[in-house]
Amino acid sequence: MSHEIIRQFEYHAWANNRLFEHLRQLPEGAYAAEVQSVFPSVAAVLEHLYVRDELWLAVLLGEETDLIGLVNRKAEEVKGMTAASLEERYNRIADRFRTYMAGVEDLDKLTTITHPRFGSMTAPLSGIIQHVVNHGTYHRGNVAAILRQQGHPGVATDYIFFLYGQYN
Repeated sequence: MSHEIIRQFEYHAWANNRLFEHLRQLPEGAYAAEVQSVFPSVAAVLEHLYVRDELWLAVLLGEETDLIGLVNRKAEEVKGMTAASLEERYNRIADRFRTYMAGVEDLDKLTTITHPRFGSMTAPLSGIIQHVVNHGTYHRGNVAAILRQQGHPGVATDYIFFLYGQYN
């Protein structure tokens, strides 16, 4: 599984990069334009997704005990940030995930985590990383819906397109 979870994470990074590339092609206001949706804007979705990537990397690293405080701090840091600045942060956290994964001998090793609301559970490290990937896929769908609501096209970030790029 370790090999596959690294590929899954690379898909997550690829899809995020593809989304930011797409946003650069759209009118400048599309990123922050407010709509009636699950999130008020593309910016709000991407800020949320970035903050949760930070959260889960902190969980994996075991370096942060105040996870709610971390989420609040990171949310304040990125609130209102330009797409270009947020993209830089996405690229940095992707590199931090890669460094983490490269340093772990067994990504299927069980770890115990504690969620502030849901309590403790024991799961493989790869399961936490898979959650990061799935969470990203879900919220990139929110971005596509918001863009379509504004009259703009979305961009294909399905896993199959990543695979076509890797194996074709």
